[in-house]
Order: sequence, then structure tokens, then C-alpha cells
Amino acid sequence: MVNVYSTPLTTRFRGIDVRDGVLLAGPAGWGEFSPFWDYDDAESVSWWRAAWEAAHLGWPAPVRTHVPVNVTVPATDPERAHRIVLASGGCRTAKVKVAERGQGVGEEIARLEAVRDVLGPGGAIRIDANGAWDVETAVERLRVLDRAAGGLEYVEQPCAEVSELAEVRRRTSVPVAADESIRRAEDPFAVVRAQAADIIVLKVQPLGGVRACLDLAEQVGLPVVVSSALESSVGLAAGIALAAALPRLDHACGLATSQLLVHDTVPDPLLPTGGMIEVRRPVPDAVSLAATDAHLLDPGVAQRWEQRATRVARLAQALPAPSRDTTSGDTTP
Repeated sequence: MVNVYSTPLTTRFRGIDVRDGVLLAGPAGWGEFSPFWDYDDAESVSWWRAAWEAAHLGWPAPVRTHVPVNVTVPATDPERAHRIVLASGGCRTAKVKVAERGQGVGEEIARLEAVRDVLGPGGAIRIDANGAWDVETAVERLRVLDRAAGGLEYVEQPCAEVSELAEVRRRTSVPVAADESIRRAEDPFAVVRAQAADIIVLKVQPLGGVRACLDLAEQVGLPVVVSSALESSVGLAAGIALAAALPRLDHACGLATSQLLVHDTVPDPLLPTGGMIEVRRPVPDAVSLAATDAHLLDPGVAQRWEQRATRVARLAQALPAPSRDTTSGDTTP
């Protein structure tokens, strides 16, 4: 059983205003397949495997009942940033987007100051540059933004290349987290060999499922932050399952993103209370699916998603799952 969903976002995020994808129903429950449209079929195979795992295999048993989460603050004005953190469901950690095209450091400073005003001195602030800076810009900005935030927990993917991450890490006191250098890399272990990160960010769909992420986390051996790929609560449940199954969880996770969707695919979305999300697996119903009906936004979306899912599913069947060698960096089957 396949359902296409499509919903506007409350705030423009990652350059998009609408989030859409496919929900799969299987013997183990529901899974989500929602690679962004800039991902080709080959890169979308891991997203399909994650959805298939959720629908057909389920997930490993949890070792905790609740997962601490951060509120995500887009590259918005300080007033809206302030409101987003206030309405976050008690989150004590905020991830703030920076390095937005067309914005300057003054706007980033104002955004961080607004977030700190809500969190107070005891809250944690992390920033995400999505690989947009070069090394010199990263070092300079981190010096300024660390001061504006009253201390940064870490910076996520300040530069695009692993060698650049390593240099930034050597030249600044702000810890470095690797995201794209893990999930979009042919060799995610290059980050470890180069000593380029203090933390790794894991996203279930881009990395092929909960079990694949647990295996990767064990081999990398660095602290993990589990983050979403802006899924509906069906996809978020996989991220919650991963965070719940990790032996150690030292940082709040980026899984409180259902708030960015105007409509979710379930009647009881995965939302934080007291800065935590309960480990559970919400189930879509007819009313929620109708609210996210792709035809409400674009009559062609459903057909494009069905065609895409069919192509990627066939490709996934033709390609064996990758095995990862931490010593050689080989990720071929």
C-alpha cells in the first residue's frame, strides 16, 4: 500500500516551501520514502531501504523511553526566531541555521541573540552552516557567533570538504559536527581518519535505515546526534527509534521538525513536551492522509512520486546493500 503526501511548510526551509513523499504500509508498520527532489535515483536507494525496513522489518528494541530534542530555527528574522523557540515544547537546545545566501553576519548575530534570550544561560545553542563557508570564513564567523550566542555547543558542517572540517577543528575551540560529510559521502570514515569532527549527525533515510545507522555509529565511535530529513511523523518515528536504540545519547537530537509542517500524516504528531519526544510510532489515519493529499497542491505530484518510488525500488533490488570497511574506507559491496 502506497500513499503520497504533500504539505506546505510553516517556514521556508532548505530552500523549499512544500514537503512531500511516499508512505508505505507493510507487515511491520508504516515507512516513509521522501528523498528531496535534488537527489537522483541512485542516491535515493538508501531512502527506499530505510522505508522498506520500517514497513517490513521494524526496528531494534529501545533502551530509553524518551529522546531529548532541539528546536530548529530557520534563517529567519530575530522576532520569528524568538517565537519559534518559545513555542518549541520546552526544548532547551536550539539548532540555528546560518550561512543563508543573501544574509550577513549581523542578521546571524541578531538571530542568535534572540534565541539566547529565550533559552537563558542554561540552554544550548548549535549552528548549522550546511557546508557553505570556506575555512577562513568559518574561523572568522565562529569567533563572532560563539560570542553572540554566549557559547556554542557545536557547529554543524561549517565547510563542505573533510580536509576543511579538519582545519576548522584545529583552528577553533568550537566543536565540529559532520553531517553531509557522513550522509552524502562515498567514504564516511574519512571524517574519522582526518580527525575532522567531534560529533557525527546521522539521518535514518539518507543512510539506509535504523540498523545501518546503528552499525555506522558503532564503527565510527564518535558521539551521535540523530537528526531528521524534514519527514512527516512516519519518517520521524524511524529517527526516534534510532535515538532510542543507541547505547549512548549525549546530545539533544534534531527530531522536533514536525512543527515545520502545516499538516502531518498522523493524528498525533511526534511533538516535544518538556524538550523530549516519547518513543512511540504514530499511525496515519484517513483524515490525516486526506489533509496531506498531494492533489490539493499539485495534481502531478502523486504520479511523479509513484513513478519515482517504482524506479528506485527496482534499483534497490538490483543493488546489494553496501558493506563498510572502516580501515580502508571501502564502501562497495
